[in-house]
Amino acid sequence: MAEDLILNETLRGGAMWSWTLKRGTALRLTATEAGANVSALFLNADAPLERYNMPDTLKAQFIAYLTQGNVLYSDMGRVLCSIIEDACGWHDTLCGATDARLTEAKYGATSYQRQRNEMNRNGRDNFLIELGKYGLGRRDLPVPVNFFSKVVVDDDGNLKFQAGNARAGMAVELRAEMNVLVVLSNTPHPLDPSGSYAPPPVRVQIRRVPAPGADDPCRRFRAENARGFLNTESLFR
Repeated sequence: MAEDLILNETLRGGAMWSWTLKRGTALRLTATEAGANVSALFLNADAPLERYNMPDTLKAQFIAYLTQGNVLYSDMGRVLCSIIEDACGWHDTLCGATDARLTEAKYGATSYQRQRNEMNRNGRDNFLIELGKYGLGRRDLPVPVNFFSKVVVDDDGNLKFQAGNARAGMAVELRAEMNVLVVLSNTPHPLDPSGSYAPPPVRVQIRRVPAPGADDPCRRFRAENARGFLNTESLFR
């Protein structure tokens, strides 16, 4: 509903963004063009030493990627966010974000002094700039989620990037189950084979949403999820 909308803006290619997503609100990311990738960090906004834990998220739910019905666990067994809507169907959890060395090797050397906002930014540096606004730094970098990107593992254990996973108009929405510091970097996926640096814009929206009930699909996805929700809700009693 329009009256529930708190924020509606566009994250241009190469840009970074952060927000304290309050419990009872949801973050919606929409690919405006094909080929989107948004790398994202999630930390407890009230106690940033607690942050997204990729291994626990995957093993507790018997998954290797994220989609609707899944939750993002913290390293304290609590639920940071739940994925309540997803048109894409697969979001990479394994590959991390780009860094300066990879970006320069793949797309060529650029600098802010020469190209200003048109320089080829990378995910790691974008994250550090945003985290610095909250008094955080390198030791506070958890493994990110790469929204809209699909990576599969072949029979030999090699990671394979699957082009065409995200089409224009596809969206994913995450409901905050606690107050969550979200940091986004609209930069290419590390395994994207394209030699052209052209990350498309992504729509970022935040809206108010109802609290999850006892029959919430994310709560019921796995028995462990129900325990994770209880652990989280105990913080707000």
